[in-house]
Amino acid sequence: MGCSGCSTGRGTNNLPGGCKNNGGCDSGGCNKLNVFDWLSNMNNPSMADKPDWVEVRFKNGRKAYFDNIDKLTLSVGDVVAVESSPGHDIGTVSLIGELVRIQVQKKSVKTNEILKIYRKARQGDIDKWQDAMRMEKSTMTQARKHAIELGLDMKICDVEYQGDKTKATFYYTAEQRVDFRELIKIYASQFKLRIEMRQIGARQEASKLGGVGSCGRELCCSSWLTDFRSVTTSAARYQQLSLNPQKLAGQCGKLKCCLNYELDSYLDAVKDFPSSNINLKTEEEEFFHFKTDIFKGIYWYICKQDRLKFVSVPVKRVKEVQELNEKGEFPEHLIQEKENPKIEKEIDYLNVVGQDDLTRFDKLNKKKKRPKNKRNLKNKQPSNFKIDSQKNTSKKTTSNKNNRLINNSNQKDQGEKPSRQNPKKKFKRTKGKNQNTDMKANKSSKEGQ
Repeated sequence: MGCSGCSTGRGTNNLPGGCKNNGGCDSGGCNKLNVFDWLSNMNNPSMADKPDWVEVRFKNGRKAYFDNIDKLTLSVGDVVAVESSPGHDIGTVSLIGELVRIQVQKKSVKTNEILKIYRKARQGDIDKWQDAMRMEKSTMTQARKHAIELGLDMKICDVEYQGDKTKATFYYTAEQRVDFRELIKIYASQFKLRIEMRQIGARQEASKLGGVGSCGRELCCSSWLTDFRSVTTSAARYQQLSLNPQKLAGQCGKLKCCLNYELDSYLDAVKDFPSSNINLKTEEEEFFHFKTDIFKGIYWYICKQDRLKFVSVPVKRVKEVQELNEKGEFPEHLIQEKENPKIEKEIDYLNVVGQDDLTRFDKLNKKKKRPKNKRNLKNKQPSNFKIDSQKNTSKKTTSNKNNRLINNSNQKDQGEKPSRQNPKKKFKRTKGKNQNTDMKANKSSKEGQ
């Protein structure tokens, strides 16, 4: 959307910002409503005597069809001067060949109304055309000011100058009919041009201005969509969408055109579905419809007795229960409990070693243990003392064990119970008491003296 035939992306010198081809690439470049000519390499000999029609693109994707009477050698991207009323207009060739005939038949264009191509645009024609495009923004701001001053309930969304600067077309949107006769007089006296007012809808406005949709892509109407079909809320209901106007509306404020894209597939899937307005009854409970999953073929029901009980029922089972209820029969359960037979797995291959494991080459990052802090050597005693002390303690422990065994044996012979000695003795602190007694003794001696 940055080439010379588009309103957006025009900078200094009217050069495109993206592909840097000055709007002359063979495929149409980044222009709006670009078309791929899939019949470009095919010649139809039966159409040799038929007129040579060419599709020409103007501002904002506006296209028209012209007759190449002089048999000019044209290619996609050529700038041509075409017939207009009055004068002539400048446009870019967007499509040639056999595909143009198909487009004329598809859009039901009257062949008597097809105008002709004059010539390829000269440098003087291109300079005048570029000057006219630079005047469009300033003209639109002034036109909006005059419309606000007159108090007209309308919005001027775009202005398009003709290539020879003899006519300007003002596109506007309005909810009601507007009397703009005085406005045209002001425009004609100020701009000194032939003025044409053309009312468009909200979707046509969005296609001219362009933008990005909620899907994150460029708007369909500004990139490839040419016909605007009516969209109703029933399309959202068939697709089980919540009727939230903020989510269903597009940039134009109307329902999104993409709601019609998948509607046919949803309608085909819903043909064999039973009615969801009929409640399902069992011996003890009654269920009403909550929502539908069309492509999985599942109905979701809620129990009337217990509103927190949601049950998913296949479409086939829903038909069976409805037929039973019509006959006056009520099943015991809404869903049939299937017996799941135990299937013994045949042992075919065991991955004992783990050679088929995808993570067999991954190594766990084990954290290295930090060495413990070394103690100060000053507090350590000499090694000789340690050895001697260990020997002494070992001798003492062995002697104590022997003495205990002897005492226990003597007590058993005498019929007495062996006394249990606690290895760890608890010592009471007597330091504070001794100090208190010494203080009392000193006081009494002093008093005696």
